[in-house]
Amino acid sequence: MKNIVILTGAGISQESGIKTFRDSDGLWENYKIEDVANFNSWQKNPDLVRDFYNQRRKQIFESKPNQAHIELQRLEKYFNVSIITQNIDDFHERAGSKNVIHLHGEIKKVRSVRNPDFIKELNGWELTKNDKDEFGEALRPHIVWFGEAVPMIDPSIDICQKADIFIVIGTSLAVYPAAGLINYTPSNTKKYLIDLNEVNKNMNGIIFIKEKASIGVKRVVDEILEENQIFEKSNNDE
Repeated sequence: MKNIVILTGAGISQESGIKTFRDSDGLWENYKIEDVANFNSWQKNPDLVRDFYNQRRKQIFESKPNQAHIELQRLEKYFNVSIITQNIDDFHERAGSKNVIHLHGEIKKVRSVRNPDFIKELNGWELTKNDKDEFGEALRPHIVWFGEAVPMIDPSIDICQKADIFIVIGTSLAVYPAAGLINYTPSNTKKYLIDLNEVNKNMNGIIFIKEKASIGVKRVVDEILEENQIFEKSNNDE
């Protein structure tokens, strides 16, 4: 069975109503990135950081996966599919994908500052100063902030090294270390890149599809199934 590895970025969740950093003119919901996305900011102003992630978490709770997320799940019926996402939402899981690696953390989870293995899922969207760890210290968002290590990058590299097909969706391949994963795929791996924006990257050997995610993903999924002589039954065939 072929191995399909999918790397997703902010562009795949855009059609679910989640703004990308680029679309927000360098601001996330009117917050400067340096004020909310590093550990120093958490130490200086935890209330501000909590408020920012609470707002994002609330939006994700109120939103849902779009057609691009749903289309990817079709591949799992016929291939070994691994999704590596830079996104902190849970839309892939809610769309039915079973093997998802979150490089940058998960918005619906929080963790201890002192004990990084102490991770729990929030029951709702709001994290408060009263949410404590086993040491009585305030829990922080389970997010990989700027300047922090990316714990899941090594497992992701291992997966990419076995890819028969590699699909990049909704990312400009500008954020490292995630952007470097494509370099770990075998030389004969078939590679697709789906993004509405121009990507300043050496595109040799990569099939570039300049479409929004829902359209581009369906096109690629249909092509992969057809090339492997997999013909799904439509509702009209039943």
